[in-house]
Amino acid sequence: MELQSQILMQNPPGLPGIAVAWFVCVLRGSRLVIDWHNYGFTIMALSLGPAHPVVRLAKWYEHFFGPLATNSLCVTNAMKDDLQKNWGVRATTLYDRPPSIFRETPLKLQHELFTRLVDVYPQFQDPGSEEEDVEVERTVFSVRDPADGTVTLRTNRPALLISSTSWTEDEDFSILLKALEDYEVFVKGGASLPSLICVITGKGPQKEHYKKIIDSLRLEHVKICTPWLEAEDYPVLLGSADLGVCLHKSSSGLDLPMKVVDMFGCCLPVCAISFHCLHELVKHEENGLIFKDSAELSQQLKCLLSEFPSSDGKLGTFRKNLRTSRGQRWDDNWDQNVLPLISSR
Repeated sequence: MELQSQILMQNPPGLPGIAVAWFVCVLRGSRLVIDWHNYGFTIMALSLGPAHPVVRLAKWYEHFFGPLATNSLCVTNAMKDDLQKNWGVRATTLYDRPPSIFRETPLKLQHELFTRLVDVYPQFQDPGSEEEDVEVERTVFSVRDPADGTVTLRTNRPALLISSTSWTEDEDFSILLKALEDYEVFVKGGASLPSLICVITGKGPQKEHYKKIIDSLRLEHVKICTPWLEAEDYPVLLGSADLGVCLHKSSSGLDLPMKVVDMFGCCLPVCAISFHCLHELVKHEENGLIFKDSAELSQQLKCLLSEFPSSDGKLGTFRKNLRTSRGQRWDDNWDQNVLPLISSR
């Protein structure tokens, strides 16, 4: 390969990548730039425990090789402060930004996605379609007029709640499932609330465990599906949703959930579980709400959806705030914050 002026690597994973990249940089006269998204040893500790010998070795490894980089990037100011204080690493904060594919989805594209999902997931099927005009293309959310092809959202549609996950130990989905059970109780108790369709996307080691729990629930007004979406469909679904839920709890308490960044790119308000530096992304009562447990989440769902589908309530206000406060997209963010760093010698 040609000589590189820079070698940029993301951490984690960094074992053995950091040491290998540093050694290559020494041999070739390149500069090593580490992009700190989290600490690898804290992720290992989720499954092995903090006292496990492998976790302790990984912690030493990151502490030893991390400071050898020429430059460092990190994803929060909290991580920047921790790297400086405890690692002796001076880092530049580079907040994650959504790519341009994450945006509000036009009604036509929403309907096209819903009609494709109907074939696989009955939750998206219009329950009254058998008795209605077969020429009119309907889903539980949308209707397409066969005369001119215009798409409208149904006034009696359920709210579309979305969450995404890799089904790992740092996300406790029992919190969401308990909140959905509470929501069911609210509706049965006479609260003026819409039905819910909750879509939880992704795949991972705990998915089958939670699917068994979901299958055991007896919910009339809440339907849950757990699809694995094509890469091009995921941003379309995010841009079609009414509310996002994030259960990511950082293993270090110092990184931010990328899924919320993508949701905000789609101007989708979020309810997110609290942890140390979440306030750097989710502004409580401005672009979303922060909760601590299932009871608090269920009350937030009740509050935000009480005026659905009207855009006059708090949910609509959060969406408007997201539209007016859109930050930089990924490319501009990189050009402004990273390009000067790696262009200087």
